[in-house]
Order: sequence, then C-alpha cells, then structure tokens
Amino acid sequence: MSYFSRKRCLSPDDLADETLTRVARRLEEQGAITDTPPARYCYIVARFVFLEHVRSADRRRTSLDETRAVADAAALARLAGEDRPAEEARFDDLERCLQQLSASDRALILDYYAGADRDRIASRRALAARLQLTLNAVTIRACRIRDRLEACVKARSSGT
Repeated sequence: MSYFSRKRCLSPDDLADETLTRVARRLEEQGAITDTPPARYCYIVARFVFLEHVRSADRRRTSLDETRAVADAAALARLAGEDRPAEEARFDDLERCLQQLSASDRALILDYYAGADRDRIASRRALAARLQLTLNAVTIRACRIRDRLEACVKARSSGT
C-alpha cells in the first residue's frame, strides 16, 4: 500500500489487493517463487499493476475527451468572467513563494516543468545529467519543492 500511496494513487488498497492476488495466483500455480526473492517479486508485480492502472486511466481519459471538452469550455467561460481576480492572486502568491526558494531550488523546479510532452522528458533528462543525478533523484527533489510551494500558496491564500 505504501508503494501505491507514494505514487499518489487514489485507491492504494485496491491496487495492493490486486498485487497480492496475482502473487497468490502464482504461488498456487507454481508452488513457490524461486527466480527472485519473494519481496522483490511482490515489488515487481506491484510495479506492473501500477503501470496497468495508469494505462487504464489514460484510456478512460481519452474516451471522455469529448465530454470534457464541453465541460472545459464552460469552465473557461466562467473563469473569464468571475474567477479571474482570484486566479491572478494565486499566480501572484506562487511568484512570491518562488522568490522565497533558494536560487538552486527555483532553477530546478522551473527547469523541471519547462516544455511540453516529449520536450519536457528530454529537458528532465538533460537536467539530471547537468546536476549529475539520476532522473529519479531529480523527480524526488522536484516533488519536495512542489510540496513546499503548494503549502506556501495555500498558506498565503488562506491568509495565515
């Protein structure tokens, strides 16, 4: 469950159950797991369950694109009218919170989210190479910085 929680899944319990079901099925079929240590095998199965979960979520998202396009157009119309000042205030809060970060953290988070789609992936790899870190280490750092930024923006918007 902690693996799926770290991946920010909405239903870590269900995914953990599916993982253990698959491991139990293999044990029933073969009697034992001999090619890898059992804990490692469970982790491998959990990773595959996670990837399948992400793929199925992507497929559901793709099938709902037409419905969302209408809803998004309505939301944009509302934003254009009444929520514009609130949105601008949030961006101002984000700018102030970014200024509170150290220069290296600010550069990392801005570089991490620069670009779109494939360009973003390539820029993240380049960022990792430039910092002489693994891509996973850069992702973890960016996640921690993003969490701090979110907390800062929430604190500013709530007035505390």
